[in-house]
Amino acid sequence: MSKERSLILLKPDTVTKKNCGEVIKRFEEAGFDIRGCKMMALTNELLTEHYSHVADKPFFPEIVSFMQSSPVIAMVLEGDDAISKIRDMLGPTNSKEAPEGTIRGDLGDDMMINVCHASDSPENGEIEVARFFDASEIFEY
Repeated sequence: MSKERSLILLKPDTVTKKNCGEVIKRFEEAGFDIRGCKMMALTNELLTEHYSHVADKPFFPEIVSFMQSSPVIAMVLEGDDAISKIRDMLGPTNSKEAPEGTIRGDLGDDMMINVCHASDSPENGEIEVARFFDASEIFEY
């Protein structure tokens, strides 16, 4: 097994519905280490970079509007094979298709209002962590 890091963004729906503690608890109980954590308001520039793969799509303004509707909580989670394990815990991107017992199945609403973002590969995990966190904001213990 290899140690991997994933960016987690607890999305506005998670913050406003006060589900942050539940989501973080599930990650901690699964054995992941929190290496960084902060609340932040997302800028247009950061969202355009983060969602560059869909920035030219007609629904992109809706993503920006939603992601700026409240602060988000950004975290760096680390653990053995973190990327695949976290994505399994979350369930499918569309919360309506996510089974009960997954984070999105239990707490999400739909394709966009789906609790949190998680990195989709070890490589993207490193890129996304660096996008949202300075090295001084990541801790070993």
